Amino acid sequence: MADHFFTFSIITLSLFVVASSGGLESELVADLLTLQAESKSGVIHLDDRTVSKFLTSPRTPRPYSFLIFFDAANFHDKPELRLRELRREFEIVASSFITNHNSSNTKLFFGDIEFRESQSSFQLFGVNSLPHVRLVGPTAKSLKDDSDVMDQGDFSRLAESMAEFVQYRTKLTVGPIHRPPALSKMQLGLITALLLLCLPLVAKRIFAGETLLHDPKIWLSGAVFVYFFSVSGAMHNIIRKMPMFLVDRNNPNKLVFFYQGSGMQLGAEGFAVGFLYTVVGLLLAFVTHVLVYVKDATAKRLAMLFTLLASFWAVKKVILLDNWKTGYGIHGFWPSSWN
Repeated sequence: MADHFFTFSIITLSLFVVASSGGLESELVADLLTLQAESKSGVIHLDDRTVSKFLTSPRTPRPYSFLIFFDAANFHDKPELRLRELRREFEIVASSFITNHNSSNTKLFFGDIEFRESQSSFQLFGVNSLPHVRLVGPTAKSLKDDSDVMDQGDFSRLAESMAEFVQYRTKLTVGPIHRPPALSKMQLGLITALLLLCLPLVAKRIFAGETLLHDPKIWLSGAVFVYFFSVSGAMHNIIRKMPMFLVDRNNPNKLVFFYQGSGMQLGAEGFAVGFLYTVVGLLLAFVTHVLVYVKDATAKRLAMLFTLLASFWAVKKVILLDNWKTGYGIHGFWPSSWN
């Protein structure tokens, strides 16, 4: 009889512990949903107290994951860190995730921690450089060792990169990214009204042939711009939202303009190569459209020599940069009959 009573007591105590744990988890989720609803973007502002409440104190596995953006307001004026821009992109990811899941998802929450308010939390996570985004999974016991850090090179595509990081680490789909419109309805209305007012004057100048579109110099400049735009990888930068440069991980005061490796191309290196290509193109145009009208043979020879040397220098720089970046080499070969 005593054995049965002891067994019954153990079972009752276990059920009580499980029920208490489940009730505590439900209460935490409810508190997180309340804080999420109170935030305009859905990003929950965390401090040392709430980090302890939602991350360190609950037993693992927790019923949710946390994607955290580490911020420092006193570094917002440093353009190389891009903290303002990255925070906006983080908020876009959070609001898009909440919108796409109809505010009913309780598996993932988004939060931010500010350095001056929560220095203890920064030390707890081991954060010593910015920008920094970290995912704390349900089973993470040590916030420093068991959480996943987003690589700084992945910030190049902003919100899209963050969404891919979430999907890869949590198997949860963020869904379409909902960006705010560039212009409000009032601004669009004002622009439309202004265009309608200017339409008669513009039409009069078009019929009179007095617009910029009738100036050959404008078309020439436009052609050079299109050529530079095409060979500099500008469209790649726009589509991929590539940054012009990165901050050196080993030295935060140093900027990286040329990234070694074929996996990514920064905006600065694309523009540098595009400039070299444009120099060669302009020299070729000069030879075929201007130099042919020069009467002096000596001037022609000197101009041709300069064109050849400058073109050779530019192409050589492109080849050396490509070899440094990708490891691929370009070799010249003599005709076999010359051997």
